[in-house]
Amino acid sequence: MSGYDDSNIFARILRGEIPCHKVYEDDSTLAFMDIMPRTDGHTLVIPKAPARNLFDIAPEPLSDLIVKTQRIAIAARAAFQADGLTLQQFSEPAGGQVVFHLHFHILPRFEGVALRPHTGEMANPELLAGHAAKIRAALG
Repeated sequence: MSGYDDSNIFARILRGEIPCHKVYEDDSTLAFMDIMPRTDGHTLVIPKAPARNLFDIAPEPLSDLIVKTQRIAIAARAAFQADGLTLQQFSEPAGGQVVFHLHFHILPRFEGVALRPHTGEMANPELLAGHAAKIRAALG
C-alpha cells in the first residue's frame, strides 16, 4: 500500500485545478457529480483532508464524512424519486479502488433498472449541472 498522492484527480478538484459540478461543500467535505455516472444522480462524497482510503482516515473525520454522505444520499433519493440507493466505497486496487482519495459513491436506484456499465465516457456537462441542481434543491 502506498501513501497519499496529492496529484490524484480529487485532490486537484479540491485545489480548484479541475472543475466539478458541486452538490455540497463545507469546511471538511465536498460532494460533486460523477462525470461518468452509472445512474442519474451518481454523486461522489469526499473528505477535504488527504486520505487515500478507508484505512487512512481517523475515526472522527470518518464519522463526519459518513453523516454528510447520509444527508446527501437522502437528498439524492428524494431529488430523483429513487426506489432505493447503492452506497459504494472501494479501498486499494484489490478492492476496486481507482482514484486514491477516499470517496463514497451515492447511486440512486430504481426497481428493475440495472446500473449503466462503466464505459469511460463522460456525461453531458449540462445534464450533470442539472442533476447537481436537483440534489442541491433537495438539500434545502
